[in-house]
Amino acid sequence: MAPGYARSIRVRGTVQGVGFRPFVFRLAAEHKINGWVLNGTRGVEIHAEGTPDAIHAFLDDIRSRHPPAAVVAEVVVEPAAFEGFGSFSIRDSNASGSPTTRISPDLPMCEECLREMLDPADRRYRYAYINCTNCGPRYSIIRSLPYDRPRTTMADWPLCDTCRAEYENPADRRYHAQPVACPRCGPDYFLRENGAEPALGADAIDRAAAMLGEGRILAIKGIGGYHLACDARNESAVLALRERKYRKEKPFAVMISSVESARSLAVLTDAHIDLLTGPARPIVLAPARSPHPLIAPDTDEIGLMLPYAPLHELLFRSDAPDPIVLTSANRSSEPIAYRDDDAVERMEGIADGFLIGERPIQRRVDDSVASVRLGRPFVIRRSRGYAPGSVASLETDAPILAVGADLKNTIALATGGEVFMSQHIGDLGDLETDRAFHETIDDLLNMYAIDRCRLIIAHDMHPEYVSTRAALEIDAAGFVPVQHHEAHIAAALLEHGLFDVPVIGVALDGTGFGRDGTIWGGEIFRGSIRDGFERVSSFTPVLMPGGDAAARHPVQACAAYIPDIDPDIMQREPFRFPPRFRRAQSMIASGTRTIRSTSAGRVFDAAAAVCGFTREITYEGQAAIWLEHLARRGDASRGPGLRVPMSTPGMIRSMVDARLNGVAVEDLAAWFHHAVARSIASSIRDAEGQRSAIVISGGVWQNRMLLEILRSLLPPHHEIIFGNQIPCNDAGISAGQIALAAR
Repeated sequence: MAPGYARSIRVRGTVQGVGFRPFVFRLAAEHKINGWVLNGTRGVEIHAEGTPDAIHAFLDDIRSRHPPAAVVAEVVVEPAAFEGFGSFSIRDSNASGSPTTRISPDLPMCEECLREMLDPADRRYRYAYINCTNCGPRYSIIRSLPYDRPRTTMADWPLCDTCRAEYENPADRRYHAQPVACPRCGPDYFLRENGAEPALGADAIDRAAAMLGEGRILAIKGIGGYHLACDARNESAVLALRERKYRKEKPFAVMISSVESARSLAVLTDAHIDLLTGPARPIVLAPARSPHPLIAPDTDEIGLMLPYAPLHELLFRSDAPDPIVLTSANRSSEPIAYRDDDAVERMEGIADGFLIGERPIQRRVDDSVASVRLGRPFVIRRSRGYAPGSVASLETDAPILAVGADLKNTIALATGGEVFMSQHIGDLGDLETDRAFHETIDDLLNMYAIDRCRLIIAHDMHPEYVSTRAALEIDAAGFVPVQHHEAHIAAALLEHGLFDVPVIGVALDGTGFGRDGTIWGGEIFRGSIRDGFERVSSFTPVLMPGGDAAARHPVQACAAYIPDIDPDIMQREPFRFPPRFRRAQSMIASGTRTIRSTSAGRVFDAAAAVCGFTREITYEGQAAIWLEHLARRGDASRGPGLRVPMSTPGMIRSMVDARLNGVAVEDLAAWFHHAVARSIASSIRDAEGQRSAIVISGGVWQNRMLLEILRSLLPPHHEIIFGNQIPCNDAGISAGQIALAAR
């Protein structure tokens, strides 16, 4: 050994709560390293003493052999004083300084725990809170960093002697697994059913499974909140859930017991299966094998998820129906319930019973939603399993908090060279959601001990956004307004680390406050994060009547594109538009309550209205989803003919004329998708210059058919970049705000 050879090692990334310290302990023994390891606020800290070759090999293994749930972002190695340790130990955590480590998302149940839970000879047989360092709750139970049991919601359950022996044994899989427990010393589940004595533990789960089989609706406490569950094949149960929850038509997600069950419901590629079985275990949208009018009306996709908590496995193995509807426990537009008393109060009259777990949830964390686009992961809602993980590395002079958009809100924080995104919060403007928004801001700032005297806040340019007004009320060192659609493009570039690369950005969404004071939503940009973006073209501006009401009523949006058409034509067959269309035309003619808009979302709504969607929508994007579903059954070649360029009013008027001439609505819907894609491809060619990378973002790009057509129209050398982990919809705005504020 070189005399006195020692190194100080700091490992940054997702390295707490994932079995990293016992992994380091075992590596140290393997390489004959002495010293210690501990959880610090800056990551995992190691003091290593040994030969230079041994320490070199030790470092290589830290980078390459770490636990599967860990993410090693950086390993910093510095010379250290040789202290002559005779062994290697795991020390208590060091809580000094501001935290910069990544917090682990909640992890799905591992195979080892599943085997133990199903083994009648195991002491954790059928125990719904089984976990180890490779699985179980993390973010949803952490109260503060560093991640140790006293700083979690498990603090009130002292370990029994057997669990403590596992917890203190570095060779054990449960060594320093903070939520570790067993039926003897840990929390459990109980079933609350009207007029009946509460069933406990495995009996409660058996009874809950039976109630689901009887067609009852249950509120079930999960990892990050309560779900409402029912038998997905029981028509009466699903209809009752829709009625009680006030969720008329929005698709439900279903949980299935296995990949084989999933294959029976959907056409799955390897990319879909990777998402379904991966560490995040999101709801995965995949093409349905057959229509599911009750579960997922007017769409060709179905949302599937596999069990990710021990409770889910136990329910299925207690003969619960397969599949079950599993949807957030809330009424329409409210955030998910996660506190027991609040859940019981809010779900009274909706749920027939409550399966309640005793372990408190520290913060609400909804299920994530993902899909596949062009063979790549495509996260739509980033929450459980992903949050609050880092989405990018970004050095900033001061911490930056981004408060996001008003719809599908998330917040993001840049600190310590990382960008962390919160879980899904929801649509602001509702009392409970606004409270969750403020709680999440305080939670993230406190978790990372942010000095608010240095804090910079990024917010949307829209002066009337709830998030903007809230941002300006926070004590901070400065504020940076960021244009909505530029943030969309920047979010995708941030995720891929493309700060200097010049690109063509295509931002398509419903609405966003433009730099000229009008409402944007169909924008073509040229530029980069570093140099800024230039708006080079847009969809045709129109006068949109009635503001937000046009987003709820497709016929009202339609009036913006055919304002001069005889309203009697639209009120007769085959259209039968309601009187709202004529009133919208009058608003445009008089200039009353109109605003100039380039919204791509409203163009899709208008096309849907022409094709027959003339009622009020019941959830955001419904008309466009319906239109895509219709288009997949059509033939674009039977439409009016495709010419480029074509204005958006020209598209809608062509559709009206074609329908009057007897063209089928399925063919018109398909033609419209091709017309929009061709118009975008033409705009890209006009803006190209020397650029070949295309960035797409904005909620409209959730339309799978539109993206597939655009890909077919562009030359192969054109790379299409989009967020794989950061959503393209408004949930990704907070990340884009940080990227541009840092510039």
